[in-house]
Amino acid sequence: MTRLATIDPTAPSPAKALLDAVQRKLGVVPNMMRVMATNPGILAAYLAFSDAVTAAGLGLKVHEQIALAVAEANGCDYCLAAHTVLGKLAGLPQPAMLSARKGEADDTRAAAALVLARRLIADRGGVAPEHVAEARATLTDGEIVEVVASVALNVFTNYLNISADTDIDFPRAAPLRNAA
Repeated sequence: MTRLATIDPTAPSPAKALLDAVQRKLGVVPNMMRVMATNPGILAAYLAFSDAVTAAGLGLKVHEQIALAVAEANGCDYCLAAHTVLGKLAGLPQPAMLSARKGEADDTRAAAALVLARRLIADRGGVAPEHVAEARATLTDGEIVEVVASVALNVFTNYLNISADTDIDFPRAAPLRNAA
């Protein structure tokens, strides 16, 4: 059972309009959004930031790969489950999603983004100059900023779901050792 309160998306609340927008966009209101709705300002900020990040230049597939890598690194079962579904909807095949969880990709730009994302997590944002230079060999500075933003967004949702012990309302992602 989720440790934090959740908001019923059908009940009147200060977050009702936001939850209605989530319902229209996704066809469902995930439990994470119900937890976030206990603070409508945070939910509004999350939705705006998420839309901005996923609309940026790297594309939805790369952002789903980053989300899977970050969730795997942080041990967030909720986000692994959610982004396995969302990754599939974005057109990622299962092998690409499994590779992303390990920080790997066949596509050069996605691979550079994932290497940087994993370094950001491992180094708590303090990536070394040579790692920035390595990322610059493939990514623009704007894309590097986009990777940092995507990691930050996913760290927020990982930490929220881990601390809330949000009930997983997506099919669970298999552990890597069993997923091959």
